[in-house]
Amino acid sequence: MRVLVTRPLPDAWATAERLRGAGHEAMVDSLLAVEALAGAELPPGRFDAVALTSVNGARALGARPELQALAGLPLYAVGRRTAAAAPDAFADVRIAGGDGAALATLLRAELPRGARLLYVAGADRAVDLGAELVADGISTELFVIYRTVPATRLSMETMVAVQEGRIDTAFHFSPRTAATLAARAQEAGVSALFRHVEHLCFSANVAAPLAAAGWPTRIAAAPTEDGLFALLVR
Repeated sequence: MRVLVTRPLPDAWATAERLRGAGHEAMVDSLLAVEALAGAELPPGRFDAVALTSVNGARALGARPELQALAGLPLYAVGRRTAAAAPDAFADVRIAGGDGAALATLLRAELPRGARLLYVAGADRAVDLGAELVADGISTELFVIYRTVPATRLSMETMVAVQEGRIDTAFHFSPRTAATLAARAQEAGVSALFRHVEHLCFSANVAAPLAAAGWPTRIAAAPTEDGLFALLVR
């Protein structure tokens, strides 16, 4: 199978290497670049826990000067990959089922009413933890420490490959990456060609901008890389 991987680096390289190890061909065209926000300021006051919903947030937190002050708190990670990328300074890491809804459920179960949660995130977020938890009496403070910047065009390699019919499928990990691919393909005049590519998606939210473009999508049973690989063998 010839697979297009569009997630940010360095994760795209790791996914491509795994694909090649499984006997597939992989092409990387990262459509989002991650930028740390050095000027971000930690909200004042004490917190009862820290939440992370992305690998990028976990990595960015590891480079922050506030890390040592937060490391004694329990860390709630959205899934296994985010937990694995979290700074080693956190001794108490609790892992949810892989998406925002599962993380909110775990936080409701473990944090008492009146708790104050620090949500470490990017400028664009797939889940609003504050809105999810307010009815449970859990207050959420947002600490935005990175942003993702969309690519302005598809790579020449991707353009040539889709024009020559050399992309069988594409992996989609986030709504923003999927929407960026759809937009750049439309601008380049190759959107119709991506209708011949099977688009494998983490979730219905990820699939939405692709389906709106008329592209065929399939959704993983679980919002994980393993879930996407499982779709490859069906």
